[in-house]
Order: sequence, then structure tokens, then C-alpha cells
Amino acid sequence: MVEKVITLENVSLIDFLGTENQNIKQLAAAFPSSKIISRGNEIKIQGKTPEITKINEILSSLIEHYHKFGKITHTSVNHYIAADGDSEEEVIATSPDVIVYGSKGGIIKAKTPNQQKLVDAVDKHDLVFALGPAGTGKTYISVALAVRALKNKTVKKIIISRPVVEAGENLGFLPGDMKEKVDPYIRPIYDALEDMIPIEKLKYYQENKIIEIAPLAYMRGRTLNNAFVLLDEAQNTTPMQMKMFLTRMGPSSKVMVNGDRSQIDLPTKVKSGLIDALQTLKHIKDIAFVEMKAEDVVRHKLVKSIVEAYTKADEAKLIAPEKPAPNQEDRPIKLAEPRTI
Repeated sequence: MVEKVITLENVSLIDFLGTENQNIKQLAAAFPSSKIISRGNEIKIQGKTPEITKINEILSSLIEHYHKFGKITHTSVNHYIAADGDSEEEVIATSPDVIVYGSKGGIIKAKTPNQQKLVDAVDKHDLVFALGPAGTGKTYISVALAVRALKNKTVKKIIISRPVVEAGENLGFLPGDMKEKVDPYIRPIYDALEDMIPIEKLKYYQENKIIEIAPLAYMRGRTLNNAFVLLDEAQNTTPMQMKMFLTRMGPSSKVMVNGDRSQIDLPTKVKSGLIDALQTLKHIKDIAFVEMKAEDVVRHKLVKSIVEAYTKADEAKLIAPEKPAPNQEDRPIKLAEPRTI
């Protein structure tokens, strides 16, 4: 009788083992001559060497499957036990349209022609600017492309940054350490990552600096090599910040810059680094610029209507600028009539 212990690392036990360890029980039923015991994050196998070798191969395949697709199903276990044909998940995942498989089994892919243009641009260029209004999927697709690059081992790390600028309101003093102070600004990035990477694995990636999420100021002085680098909300950078970020680009890196020119939260007299970069870099042929439109909005259907309404209003203002209401100081001062006493 031979014994082997397999330790599960960076996996959600409920997603891997199944409810009440159903996936392991299913595997054990296929090998009645051996004993398979699951305790915590350890799986103990007892039996004869040839059968243990086979069980170990199946578990290794299931672990790889989990890290690729984010879950183990009854069908998955049956597929690896039988070792014939493709499971439904694999057929879906091999589709060229799929960017990455989500942590809960969902498929993440481009939903509009312009989103597909963005995917194609990243495949062909090392520096891509994604421009467009809120809700067009710029951040989500960009994060998915970064996760795909990491899973495919075309990069060694993901670095995501945002300028820390309040959106038109003063939040005042925020308590806590630096991470707690900037987390509210970077929450959308975490939301996207959690859709694509199991929580335990995401935590492992962050602890080991494989995925870094940091304010833009933290990029100064670094050379970002073998990395997928994303600058989100780039409209809120200054020209100097944008230049600093773009010049961090190292060999074997992919860089994406996302921004919405209609949502600049900088002080009135400060020029946006995104607008400046578009004007400065537009003649460089190796840089791709992808423009998203209102029809690419993938949020609630009302968001598309809201974006279109604001766009029309902005265009109308350019054609016929509004005259500001006269200030009290601009009005002629009417003196009181002299009175005879």
C-alpha cells in the first residue's frame, strides 16, 4: 500500500472539491481499489502504485482545469476520468472570441465591434489608447486582456494604476494606511479582477507582487519589464504624469491607456495629460488609438441614452456657447437720487 498527499494551493475548496466533497467522492467511486480522503486543503491517496499514478494525473489535470476555468464540475471530473473528447467548457474556451474564462465559469469576450477592435489592437501593438464614454467596457476588457496575458505566460506580472483624483467632490481626510486610502479609487479594478481570478489566487498574486494595483505616483523611477501595464482614468493625469508613465515602458511589455475625455476631474486651468498625449503622439504609427462610442455601452440600457444626451449637449455648446450670467459686479451701479431735506 502506497500513500501520496496532494496539497491544494490558491484554490477555493468549495469550487474545487464540490459541495460536500462531491467531486472527490466521484473520483473515488471510479477507483474503488484505492482510498481517496480530503481533509482541508490536502487530498490523501492510498492504494497500489499504478492506480495512484493515474489518480494523481487526474487530480493534476483537474487542478490545471480549475486555474484555467475557475471551477470544477461533475462533467469535468467525468471527462478527466474517461480521458476522451473535450468537455463543454474546453470547447467554449478554445473559441477565438473568448478572452478569458471567469472565476465563476462565465465567458468574458468582446461584446461590440469596437471592443473587438480593442482586443485586436492589443494583439498587434505594444501601446494602445482606449478612448470613450463611461460604460463602454474599456476597463473591463483591458483587465481581461491583462489576465489572459498572465495566464498565457506572455507576461510575468500585471501592473494597474489610476491617478488619485476625486470626481468633483472633496472626500476629506481618509483614515488608514496607504492601501486603505487609495482602495476607494481603485475599487473598479478589484471588481473586474475578482470576476476573472478566484479570490484565493488573486490574494496570492497580490502578496507576491504578480499583480500590482497602485496610484500613478508609485510608477515614478520604475522600468516596467515583462508586464502588462494599464493606466485607467488617464484623462485625470497631467501632461507630466502621462509622460512619466509612458516612459516607464520596458522590453516585452504591453501598455494600455484608458480614458474618457468627457469626464476630466482636474482643476479648470490644468490640461489633461490624455488630451496632450493624443495631440503629441498621433503621428507615431506603432501606437494604436481605439475610439469607443455610445453604441458600445454595455451597462444598463439607460446609460447609453444618458451618454448620447450629454454628447449632444456638449456639441450644442461648442456650436453656440452659452453666455455666462452677468455677475453682480458687472452690472452698472445705479446711484440713489439725491433727496432734499
